[in-house]
Amino acid sequence: MSDTNQMPREEGIDHSLSLIREGYLYISNRCQSFNSNIFETRLLGKKAICMVGKDAAQVFYDNEKFMREDAAPNRVVLTLFGKNGVQALDGKSHQHRKEMFMSIMSPEGLNKLKDITKHQWEKTLDKWEQMDKVILYEEAKGIMYRVACQWAGVPIQEDEVNRWTRDLGAMFESAAEVGPAHWLGRNARNQVEKWVGELIEKVRDGKVTPPEDTALHRFSWHRDLDGNLLNTEIAAVEVINILRPIVAIAIFINFIALAVYHYPEEREKLKSDDGKYAQMIVQEVRRFYPFFPFVGARVKKDFTWGGYKFEKDTLTLLDLYATNHDPEVWGNPEKFNPERFADWDDSPFSFIPQGGGDYSLGHRCAGEWVTIEVMKVSLDYLANRLEYEVPDQDLSYSMVRIPSIPHSKIVLKSVKRKI
Repeated sequence: MSDTNQMPREEGIDHSLSLIREGYLYISNRCQSFNSNIFETRLLGKKAICMVGKDAAQVFYDNEKFMREDAAPNRVVLTLFGKNGVQALDGKSHQHRKEMFMSIMSPEGLNKLKDITKHQWEKTLDKWEQMDKVILYEEAKGIMYRVACQWAGVPIQEDEVNRWTRDLGAMFESAAEVGPAHWLGRNARNQVEKWVGELIEKVRDGKVTPPEDTALHRFSWHRDLDGNLLNTEIAAVEVINILRPIVAIAIFINFIALAVYHYPEEREKLKSDDGKYAQMIVQEVRRFYPFFPFVGARVKKDFTWGGYKFEKDTLTLLDLYATNHDPEVWGNPEKFNPERFADWDDSPFSFIPQGGGDYSLGHRCAGEWVTIEVMKVSLDYLANRLEYEVPDQDLSYSMVRIPSIPHSKIVLKSVKRKI
């Protein structure tokens, strides 16, 4: 008798269009239908496995069982990730490149990031007080662009701020799109890679001298395992892997504003906060609202898990959003409840809005600390330091469109500093 079970299987030739149509809910819809946290389907013409849950995350981030090389679809590589970036590496090459990213995540570096973020919020408020209305998502992208550049050591040219903010945004806004919107994202990546590549060449030629503790400096001079400088194209991709995710925090900032508006009782709790409750709200925003729907890897070698056989090279998707809403881990997961993080067990596999596993040896996002610190500063401004009106508007958000953003992009009026 076989010691493996038949995995639940979605019938049909290909279900890529269904994934696009259902977005964040594609995997969880089928898990509910099969009454299983795992099933087999076909995506992009090939067999694929989809999984949900803490146990699934633990095996997914086992580097002996899964690899990232060639796991991401080409359309995602050409918009979101870029070619030959850290996300597509495995083994010693990945660990060595990941150490480059972790080197700028020191306590000193993160404190500097917080100071930069506060400064940029203050500068932006001067402008907002003069505006009839503020479209928060668009404004937040601009704030985050300036934060990202200053922290990464990238010179800011005022006449190009709008251009590069737009192009960096297009990379993550277009990754799941088709047609013209997708090609807009591809073109945006090409333009940003050219710009950052030229900056790296200027650093190496001594024409631009960013601070030594910044990403632009360290990535420009990083050497691979053979002792060679990264080629300009790869170094540019990795600098963009700092800039683009920070700009993408604008999505979370919109959801912070939505939470502050929808749950005013949570805002009140911040008034006597020592910082702990702000951390809990930020974590709940990251858990509760949709951000990135799933991540992919390929099976490294044949193995059996949970009674199911995984065959080498099979594409496997781990559902991040559904894992963060797994009722087996999160009591009443559809309720916004920051206090659930008061006694959270800090598991690297149950709470995975930006991936799971180990930071240094695994593929958990190196910039997660960056996201949290920037969000805490932004929460402080939106909840404590500003007065504003939220006029009637469409505050709903789609569970199909990736990434999901409140439809109105959060319109604020009569913005003033609190006195």
